[in-house]
Amino acid sequence: MQLEFHQLDRRWEHLRVRQPHRQRRLIASLAESGQQTPIVVVLCQDQCDRYLVIDGYKRIAALQQLGRDTVEATVWAMGEAEALLLDRSLRCSPQESALEQGWLLSEMEQRFGYSLEELARRFDRSVSWVSRRLALVELLPEAIQSRCAKEQSRRNWR
Repeated sequence: MQLEFHQLDRRWEHLRVRQPHRQRRLIASLAESGQQTPIVVVLCQDQCDRYLVIDGYKRIAALQQLGRDTVEATVWAMGEAEALLLDRSLRCSPQESALEQGWLLSEMEQRFGYSLEELARRFDRSVSWVSRRLALVELLPEAIQSRCAKEQSRRNWR
């Protein structure tokens, strides 16, 4: 389905590390070949004409930079929490850092009230693993988290 950018709720965009060099390659690819993979959205609970973006933030940004008005999307028929967990389990990217994992766990804990035990069960990890990642987000100052994210971006570029 085609969605216009104003229909998209991007509340989870801050959970991903920005990598300018990869974004430039994505823009070039989209300019040359068009959008090959749809973004993933779920219907917003409180608004029937808005869609919560689960996956595809970088494609959205690239398409906007190219001056496009719409994005191809796939709608998952499930709730926000379930979609986030499913997306995370499907992604399992080796490029996902411990800090990114911590950001997601922290958001899931705060927004949905999941306990450490529930997060461990849903992520198929130990409570200790969840606790360590949450500690990264809770104890590291924001300036250090930002610097770590930039360093991760540089390492992935090499």
